[in-house]
Amino acid sequence: MMRFKKIIGVVFLVLLMTICLAIVMNYPKLDIISGFSAKNMSSSVFIGKRSLEYTDKTDHNVPNVRLATDTIYIDEQYAVANVFGFKERKAIYRKGLGSVLIDDDFDENKPFLVPNRTYIETNLPYPYGNLPQKDTVFEGVDYKKVQETVASIFDNEGIEEKKTRAVMVLYKDQIIAEQYMNGFNENSMLLGWSMTKSILGTVYGVLQKQGAINIYDKAPVKAWENDERKEITINNLLQMNCGLAWEEDYGSISDATKMLYLDKDMTIAQIHKKAIHKPNEYWYYSSGVSNLLSGILRGHFGNYQEYLDYPYREFIDKIGMHSMLIETDMAGNYVGSSYAWATVRDWGKFGLLYLHKGNWNGEQIFNPKWVDYVATPSPTSEGDYGAHFWLNAGGFYPDAPKDMFSANGYQGQRVFIIPSKDLVIVRFGLIGDKGVDFNRFLKEMVSAIK
Repeated sequence: MMRFKKIIGVVFLVLLMTICLAIVMNYPKLDIISGFSAKNMSSSVFIGKRSLEYTDKTDHNVPNVRLATDTIYIDEQYAVANVFGFKERKAIYRKGLGSVLIDDDFDENKPFLVPNRTYIETNLPYPYGNLPQKDTVFEGVDYKKVQETVASIFDNEGIEEKKTRAVMVLYKDQIIAEQYMNGFNENSMLLGWSMTKSILGTVYGVLQKQGAINIYDKAPVKAWENDERKEITINNLLQMNCGLAWEEDYGSISDATKMLYLDKDMTIAQIHKKAIHKPNEYWYYSSGVSNLLSGILRGHFGNYQEYLDYPYREFIDKIGMHSMLIETDMAGNYVGSSYAWATVRDWGKFGLLYLHKGNWNGEQIFNPKWVDYVATPSPTSEGDYGAHFWLNAGGFYPDAPKDMFSANGYQGQRVFIIPSKDLVIVRFGLIGDKGVDFNRFLKEMVSAIK
């Protein structure tokens, strides 16, 4: 008996030491870990309409974040998270603005503005309205192969975090395949993560078409006026080859994680970075650039309400993406790098808008040349990136068409646009290229369309 007690004592001591070591090693990260957990939990529950238990099991099944403990307050509409009792963080939900991670200085009782939305109802089938589509059979489509290809990227092994959640395939404006995992459907709200960057970039395309900006003008950043950074243009920011220092790493304390989970105003993180290259000499992916563009967008308007309204009024609601919600930071800026939510069908409308070169049922939302612009490789990106869109010009997916471009997000969120095949493919899940063979998927899908 005494020996058994000693063994238990040793096991307990080892476990305690392991926990203490984990805390010591990760203590500097705890703010970020609990911040991610609280923010994502609040958004998942109040926007995605998922439960705390489901979110913890699936969306939070990522390194370090699983160390956090979450509590949700349904009636009060907020979530809190901590790591073994340390570094508690809070995220609140506000209708119209989504969830925001706050600090102790944030005044939760202060009145706030929300975007004015216009909901357009039409007696038309999807995508231009809400009526069911007419049954249409295309002779050049191998429907059996399409369905088999879609089914192939849905997990059948019962590993929740590896499952694809949703896939929709659009051909000539018609849904030819649509599949969801259990618990999700055409009304489910899904986070696009960095697909939000393509939404933000499109707002600049609308401004350009309206003559409100010239993307080749110097970026209006006061802090850059007296040094070499004054040569950076809006185009350089959209193409992510401005030459500024930035660390985009989600597994450590990096510029990106500090911005998303520590900063009150996410639009300024990139402003303070030094120029380590001249514009057009070095391409580097940066969420800081996207949020800087969100700040520049805000400064373009004379008042805050106009900033809030513009993306919805001039673009999002015009094409019927009424489910879309772009969340804001504590300072009220759209988090243009990461936080746009919508249904799969509304994400599909976004892809169709680009497939049709900015024309939406007869109305030109942005200039057709804007599509050529976003799909032109950014200098030094090796054909992988355009202007806030990913490209296949460099053959990243060797068996997919070279004219394909896409909005990409963390964990494999995708809106693939393939003009040569008149195809838009939307995919949502919890794992990206490391767990999904997108190249094979795209190859099989394209081969099913003659």
